[in-house]
Parts: sequence; C-alpha cells; structure tokens
Amino acid sequence: MSDIRSRVQHIEPSIEPIDVKELVKNTGNIYESLVIISKRANQLTHGIKHELREKLEEFAITSDTIEEIQENKEQIEISKYYEKLPNPAIIGTKEYVNNELQVTAFGEPSEADE
Repeated sequence: MSDIRSRVQHIEPSIEPIDVKELVKNTGNIYESLVIISKRANQLTHGIKHELREKLEEFAITSDTIEEIQENKEQIEISKYYEKLPNPAIIGTKEYVNNELQVTAFGEPSEADE
C-alpha cells in the first residue's frame, strides 16, 4: 500500500453530504456500493494501523521494568497526526465517488489498490 498520509492530505476530515445517485451510478445498487466502500475502508484501516505501528516502533524504548514509563515526544506527535486523519470510511467514499477504485465483478476492491 502506498503512503496513506500523502494520499489523504487533500481530503476534508469532516463529513459531507453525498448525493445517493453518485453512490449508485457504478453499481446500480446502494447496498453493493456500500459493501465496496466498507471493504475499502477496512483495507485502509489495516494499512493505517500497520503504518502507525511501524512509525512508533522506530521510537520504541525498551526497558526492563514496567514501572519506568517514559513519554517520547516523537511518538506523541506521530499519534496525534494519525488521530487527525480522516476516517477510513470517508476516504473510501471519496475514492469510490471519484472512481479511484478498481472494482472486480464480485464487487470487491481489487488488489491493485493495496
């Protein structure tokens, strides 16, 4: 999966109303469209979690005792950045409406999106 952060810089994190006709135009069925969007949102969620884990592991501090808890400013900044990202469902919906998803015959996002 490509760098998610660079792909979502232009997306507004707040919810915007969407015309139902826009969601239905590719599939003809609102439920199929929502399944496609939800599967893409799940892919994005896993990708974001994986990316965040990798970034936080770079700054991980290992200590022998549980009582020693240190705050790492870099980890806090990275976590705050990922908290401000738009919801994966919003990202998936924007990608679907903008025809950025390649959909297979079964209605699942293709592997090319990963």
